[in-house]
Amino acid sequence: MMNTKIYKRVLSLTGSLMTAAQEKNQAKFDGYYSELKQLCEENENTEKDHPVQWETLADFTDDLALAVIIYQQALVKAEAINSKDFRSSIGFSIAALKVELGDETGAIEHLEQAKISSNKIVDKELKAEIHDLLEKLTS
Repeated sequence: MMNTKIYKRVLSLTGSLMTAAQEKNQAKFDGYYSELKQLCEENENTEKDHPVQWETLADFTDDLALAVIIYQQALVKAEAINSKDFRSSIGFSIAALKVELGDETGAIEHLEQAKISSNKIVDKELKAEIHDLLEKLTS
């Protein structure tokens, strides 16, 4: 179970990051990004650690290779709490970035894992996205 205070903080920072991005205000964006990064680092390996904060940090990371590394950290956290939802969404995000980075083999590996995780989730849209991208890469 995620700490509610942290969840609300992550949600609030997400909103601020999106607003800064829409306003193309890089200074504001960088400030909120570093706040989120600090939150992740402060909570790392504590009972407040949770994949959602790492996944969110990766979502807002412009450097694709770095984003993959952060998503992989999030994936480890998702596996630790055995969350099929997070394992599915993070696995899909890693795969999508690996496609952009030209690593189709890596993408397929992550999609196959995400597909297994997604068997028991309710998010049909995510299931379909995983299936479609895997189909596209393996056909």
